[in-house]
Amino acid sequence: MVFFPALGLSLIFGLTWGLAFFSAASVLAGAYHLRNLMRLVKWSREPLGTPLPRAMGVWDYAFADLSRRARVGYDQRDRLSATLERFREASQAMPDGVLYLSESNAINWINRRAEEHFGLDHGRDLGAPVTNLVRQPDFVHYLEAGDYAEPLLMRSTRNAGHSLVVQVVPYAEDEKMVLSRDVTQLERLETVRRDFVANVSHELRTPLTVVIGFLEILEDDVDELTREERLKYLKMASEQATRMHRLIQDLLALSALETEAPAAVEERVDLSLLLEEIRGEAVALSAGRHRISLECHGPSTVLGSAKELHSAFANLATNAVRYTPDGGHIEMRWQCDGGDGVFSVRDDGIGIDAADIPRLTERFYRVDRGRSRESGGTGLGLAIVKHVLTRHQGELHITSVTGQGSTFSATIPRRRIIALSAVA
Repeated sequence: MVFFPALGLSLIFGLTWGLAFFSAASVLAGAYHLRNLMRLVKWSREPLGTPLPRAMGVWDYAFADLSRRARVGYDQRDRLSATLERFREASQAMPDGVLYLSESNAINWINRRAEEHFGLDHGRDLGAPVTNLVRQPDFVHYLEAGDYAEPLLMRSTRNAGHSLVVQVVPYAEDEKMVLSRDVTQLERLETVRRDFVANVSHELRTPLTVVIGFLEILEDDVDELTREERLKYLKMASEQATRMHRLIQDLLALSALETEAPAAVEERVDLSLLLEEIRGEAVALSAGRHRISLECHGPSTVLGSAKELHSAFANLATNAVRYTPDGGHIEMRWQCDGGDGVFSVRDDGIGIDAADIPRLTERFYRVDRGRSRESGGTGLGLAIVKHVLTRHQGELHITSVTGQGSTFSATIPRRRIIALSAVA
């Protein structure tokens, strides 16, 4: 580029002038290239996104190509950053804990759920070995053993009474992803299921054994028994069979309520008629052993399921009959004075200890198991009451004094009460 002008000057002015021009032009060209090279080096040290300098000639083409490649790189970086951010947001939103560990088990990243599960802090614990922070021996052994075919069930030291299932997933080169899930509720449900099966088996076994025993007596000694004895055994077997039938009916009803089966078609229910029917059932169960009264005040038409409300209110009434000694008084009352409606059953029976009241709505929970079986209770009545009221947005309140009696109050919310004017 400099050679040809210098050659022309040498032919015109002589070799000396040509060499001088060539030298000067070479110095200037070198200085120009060196300047642009230094501008490129300086640009490379600037923050990402700084525009490339402008130049002339070959450097303009070079800077333009570098600028295009830089823009492509910036776009790829932005896409990768956006993808990484979406991944982090998704990991934070996961119901499970997520820990990313390096080859040496140092924490590379952690989501909020894992922080809760293991008692870690993202800002403080990044880069620290996880085994220095989670010191439970079973977790440390599981992590270091290298056999991750099965998950680990461990008790959380962060939250007493909570259980975690931990699974390690190796990836990349000796890196690990640790997944954790809180299974406390699942364990509680499994415990409830086991207790439920055990209780049902026990409750059915007793009356079934009695029925089988009486039938064997009748079968072996039918010719030796008097008619009165045969009738006695048959009556007792019938009572036990009725108890089993009632237990099965209650189990079916409770199962439908607890599995959130579709609610029955809601209708206008005249509680004055329904409660009069329940009073008749209580009187029949009492067989003249108690004084049973019923009072209704205010609007008594509610929106709900007649079948479910009958089941709930009848359970409260029959429980009062079963647990009130002979000669006792049972008062049933419906009252609605412009607010919520309340159906209450008050008795002057044996009462309930304050420590037992919170557990009364548990399935098969009985204050006195022997007395409950003797009275024919299934241990499911109050559980049914609770679920029926929940489906009607109501509540059950219990007050009791040992030896003086109890009051069970079922509240029906105001929005389900139909005013007298609307009924008319």
